Amino acid sequence: MDYKKYRGIARRWWRQEIRPLLILALVMFSLRSSLADWNVVPSGSMQPTILVGDRVLVNKLAYDLKVPFTTWHLAEWGNPKRGDIVVFFSPNDGTRMVKRVIGLPGDTVELREDQLVINGKPVDYTTLEPKIGEQLSSPERDRSVFAREQLPAHAHAIMAINGIAAMRTFPPVRVADGQYFMMGDNRDNSFDSRYYGTVDRRQIVGRASSVVLSLDQSNYWLPRWKRTCSALDL
Repeated sequence: MDYKKYRGIARRWWRQEIRPLLILALVMFSLRSSLADWNVVPSGSMQPTILVGDRVLVNKLAYDLKVPFTTWHLAEWGNPKRGDIVVFFSPNDGTRMVKRVIGLPGDTVELREDQLVINGKPVDYTTLEPKIGEQLSSPERDRSVFAREQLPAHAHAIMAINGIAAMRTFPPVRVADGQYFMMGDNRDNSFDSRYYGTVDRRQIVGRASSVVLSLDQSNYWLPRWKRTCSALDL
């Protein structure tokens, strides 16, 4: 066999085909890691705002610029605001999660029978538009209670589920500097800061802003066209 011939072919293949593809893939994944990404939502912890099967767009430049594939910050130009929906790494096990920012550094957060209290002031609740709850299945709607939570400067939809065990009450918790208190909009079915504590600022990946694509798990994974390319928190 002519080994020199095959070595030459292999080197040309590497230079002309494989290496350019690898460089392109590295650039694309680096951009995805630092600029924008999407996050698949496998659970109902953010219902009715985010449904199971939603793919949400994550703006990784919303607050800072990170070294690709790390949580090291190169520059910061903002911090999460109360009411933002953010993606972060859980302090419990490092899992990537999507929750809402409820408590900011220096805040005191409390829950009394699903009544949120921030800095000693109970949050108001108003009636939620029926069209938001109608996105859920009939069994979910029938056993749930919906409302619009009036966070300071940010109102959003929440739900509670009757008849299941949940942490509906917890004593006042003060949020330390550089930490954030996260909660799911599905208050009775969310593993959040009530269970694993506050989230360090450095573990926040970015802000979720819209639904890129939504697939209905209960209907053969067919697309939910009305949710595709729709903004969150309508």
